[in-house]
Amino acid sequence: MGPQVPEKPSLDGLEDKWIERWEADGAYRFDRTRQRGDVYSIDTPPPTVSGRLHIGHVCSYTHTDTVARYQRMRGKAVFYPMGWDDNGLNVERRAQLHYGVYVDTRLHYDPDFQPPDPVPRKPVPVSRPNFVELCAQLTVELEKEYRELWTRISLSVDWSYLYRTIGPDVTRISQLAFLRLLGRDQVYRVEAPTLWDIDFRSAIAQAELEDREIPGAYHRLRFHKLDGGDVQIETTRPELVPACVALVAHPDDERYQPLFGTEVITPLFGVKVPVLAHELADPEKGAGIAMICTFGDTTDVTWWRELGLTVRNVMGHDGRLREVEWGELEWQSTDPGKAREAYAELQGKTSAQAQKRIVELLDESGDLVGEPRAITHPVKFWENGTRPLEIVTNRQWFIRFPPKDVLLRHGEELRWHPDFMKIRYQNWVEGLTGDWNITRQRFFGVPFPVWYPIDDE
Repeated sequence: MGPQVPEKPSLDGLEDKWIERWEADGAYRFDRTRQRGDVYSIDTPPPTVSGRLHIGHVCSYTHTDTVARYQRMRGKAVFYPMGWDDNGLNVERRAQLHYGVYVDTRLHYDPDFQPPDPVPRKPVPVSRPNFVELCAQLTVELEKEYRELWTRISLSVDWSYLYRTIGPDVTRISQLAFLRLLGRDQVYRVEAPTLWDIDFRSAIAQAELEDREIPGAYHRLRFHKLDGGDVQIETTRPELVPACVALVAHPDDERYQPLFGTEVITPLFGVKVPVLAHELADPEKGAGIAMICTFGDTTDVTWWRELGLTVRNVMGHDGRLREVEWGELEWQSTDPGKAREAYAELQGKTSAQAQKRIVELLDESGDLVGEPRAITHPVKFWENGTRPLEIVTNRQWFIRFPPKDVLLRHGEELRWHPDFMKIRYQNWVEGLTGDWNITRQRFFGVPFPVWYPIDDE
């Protein structure tokens, strides 16, 4: 007698049955014995474990899975691992919101700490070790949900190669790699101007940047010549006048050639700064002569480095103008009292607040020429940030990039699909302006295996 056909066919348990069968049979297991030419390797960036999954994730990973299945049908041994990107800014932000906490580095570890329930409107302070534990706990919970969903939709990944971007093994590998680079003099530490996200209090690498068009305004300001008269410049960041270290114009610009090698005095703060020449100055931009501040943008960094200028940094890591001592060291002024009085109106304010106030002060002093001219211009943001990046000085670790011609030569050794990705890579290499900043001022991540002496410095 043949098998009985049920009166009401049911799908109950069908998914679980086949999920278990495929796992038991090793249907998607990578065959390490196959020759290299028979291997199709998929290096899918691991999803960031910082929130709930949605239909967009399913759609995106289904694309890759379709390719994996097609290559298996062609007889390839498909290397298709899965991992979790579970450290850094995004996870910390998720943990802060999920548990209603923030880090207070002055607090000591509390082995009995429990996050508040329900989550309070006002976050409660926790120690760094407690916060790291909460981040780790949250990632474990979210990773379980991620794997359940990927399994439920039958992504054909080899789960035996599951990896995480944080944990004892990864931390050890990363730290050993760092020490190896240090021994080869391929990594170095420096107090350097750094692109800084003021909300997440962390340095941002060039690969994490994006330009966004935002409204702004050109302000025309008067700088005063020592022998009388003035020089007019235009800037979108008048709040950085106290950080001005020079004026710069193109060496072929006849309008400003007589000024090269002379000094002018900054408005409000009375600082003598040199007038210099540099090829990056654009005669067609603004007044054709620019204010170099430390630091308003990445061009300022280039000018500062190549012209050997001093650092006069006013922007704090919290995005507010920090306290400075006019009349001391790099804060010399022809009138320190007046400089202190003007700066007192700006100290402690955000960039936007300080800009509004200094425009009023410049107008009152007669150093603002005409009305601000509204523009829209590109400004650098962290790709996941909500406010423009600032440039601050900080202790940072950098990995030395190989020369650009070496990177471009390696690009020529690859076959690119589609072809335009090769052009994108070449443009990325040509756009590199410095070494790779690997420092992140975060709590949940891989720590540098470095100890610093506690002394007067």
